[in-house]
Amino acid sequence: MKRALISVSNKDGVVEFARGLEQLGYDIISTGGTFKALQDAGIKVRQVADVTGFPEILDGRVKTLHPKIHGGILARRIPEHLQQIADNAIEPIDIVAVNLYPFRETIAKPDVDLAEAIENIDIGGPTMVRSAAKNYQDVVIIVKPEFYAPVLQELQTSGGVSEATRFQLAREAFSHTAAYDAMISSYLARLQGVPFPDNMVVAGEKVYELRYGENPHQKAAFYRSLDPGLGLADARQLNGKELSYNNIVDIQAGWSLVKEFDQTACVIIKHTNPCGTAVASTLAEAFEKAFAADTVSAYGGIIAFNRTVDLTTAQKAAEPFMECIIAPGYEPEALAVLQAKKNLRVLELPIVTAAEMQVKSVEGGFVVQESDRGQLDLNNIKVVTKKAPTPEELQDLVFAMKVAKHVKSNAIVIAKAGVTIGVGAGQMNRVGSAAIALQNREACRGAVMASDAFFPFKDTVELAAEAGITAIVQPGGSIRDPLSIEECDRHGISMIFTGMRHFKH
Repeated sequence: MKRALISVSNKDGVVEFARGLEQLGYDIISTGGTFKALQDAGIKVRQVADVTGFPEILDGRVKTLHPKIHGGILARRIPEHLQQIADNAIEPIDIVAVNLYPFRETIAKPDVDLAEAIENIDIGGPTMVRSAAKNYQDVVIIVKPEFYAPVLQELQTSGGVSEATRFQLAREAFSHTAAYDAMISSYLARLQGVPFPDNMVVAGEKVYELRYGENPHQKAAFYRSLDPGLGLADARQLNGKELSYNNIVDIQAGWSLVKEFDQTACVIIKHTNPCGTAVASTLAEAFEKAFAADTVSAYGGIIAFNRTVDLTTAQKAAEPFMECIIAPGYEPEALAVLQAKKNLRVLELPIVTAAEMQVKSVEGGFVVQESDRGQLDLNNIKVVTKKAPTPEELQDLVFAMKVAKHVKSNAIVIAKAGVTIGVGAGQMNRVGSAAIALQNREACRGAVMASDAFFPFKDTVELAAEAGITAIVQPGGSIRDPLSIEECDRHGISMIFTGMRHFKH
C-alpha cells in the first residue's frame, strides 16, 4: 500500500487532495490540526503517534522527529534499504505534503514577543521537507497547495509522478525551507540590532514573472520580500494590465518621495527621477502644479499621491497619457473615472514607514545599505552667508532638499512656492545638472536651489545667480566652500549648510 504523510499549516485544498489520495488507495498519516480536519471531512486517517508508537511530547515540539517517520521518507527503494526498514518495522512513505508554521504572519503582529515567535519556528516540518526532497526519486514532496491538483492528475492518469515533476517539487521544497530559515535569521538579526550579519540571506516569494526587464531581451520577475510589513508587492492593483519591470522601479521611486511630505503632495516620475513635484492645499491642485512643472517629461509617467484620490483629482489625472497611479486610497467615483482608462495601472497601498535595506547586485556579489532616512534638521542648519533665508525661502529649501534626496546624483533641484521648477539629474558634473535645472530662467527668478552634495567650485553659484536664485541649500564640506559663500554674498543669495549628503546612485 502507498502512504502519504500530510501535515500542513495552510489547509487550502488539503481535504480535496487527501480525498483524492484515499480514492487511489493511499494510507494517510497526519498530525494535530490537519488530522482533525481530515477526520472531520470523513477521510480515513492515522495519527503519526499511532505509526511511531510514541506520543507527541513537549507541547507538540516533538511528534514527527522519529526513525519510523524519517526512515520511511529517506529509504531508497533499493533492496538494502527496504530490508533495513522492514527489519525495523518501518513503513515506507511515498508522498509528503507539508507546509510550515506561519512565521512571517506571526512576527508581523504588532504585539508579538520573542517567545511567541520562537514557538512558531517549525522544526519537524522543515526536517520532513528536506528528507523528502533529498529522496525525491522515490518520494513526492509537496510544499504548496497549488501542486495538489497536478500531482493528483499524474497519479490518476499514469499511476505515478514523473521524474521531472519530482525534481521540480524537490527544488521548490529546498527553496521553501531556505526562505523560511532566511526569515528567521533576518528576524533574530533585527532583534539584536545587527543590520549586516556575517551571512546575509536575501529571500523572496515570486509575485509573477514579467514580460521582460528594462529591455525586451532581458528576462525579469517580481519578488515579494518575506520580511513582515507592507511594500509594493502588497499593493492592490485596481485597474490596468500587469506591471512591468520599469513600472515597478518607477512606482517605488515616486512612492518613496511622496511619503516624504506631511502636506498634500503629488509626484510625477519618469525613469526613476521626479520631473514634477508639488505640495498644495488640495490634491487636484498638487497634481496640476506637478504636471505643469514639466509637461513634456510627464508624458507616460508615474503619478504618486499621498492622499485619497477624489473625483476632481481623478478627472484631471485621467486626461493625459500616464502609465500608473499609486495612492493610499480612492473615492468610489474617482476610481470609476480611472478604471475607464483600461490600460492605466491603478494601485492602492497604505502609507507606512519602511526601513528596508537596499540591495544592489554587482558581479559576484551584492552591496547592502540602509535606506536614506536622513532629514533636514532646521535646528542644526548653518547659515554661512551674510544674508539668511526668509521663512518662505526656508520652507522651499526644505521642500527642494526632500526632492533632491530622490534624484539621481549629481542632483540639483529648483523650487518655488512648493513646486519644482527644474530638476537636473544624473550628470557627470554638478554644474551640468545645474544648467539643466535652470533652463527655464524666467520661472527660476525668486526660486531656491537644493544640491544633494557640496559645490566643488563656485561655478554652480554663478549659474544660480544669473538665473535669479535667491537661496541655496547644500551639505557643505568642500575645500572651496569659501569661494561659493563669497559668490553668494556678492549676489545677495542666502545659503545654508546641512552637513548631510544625499547621493543616489
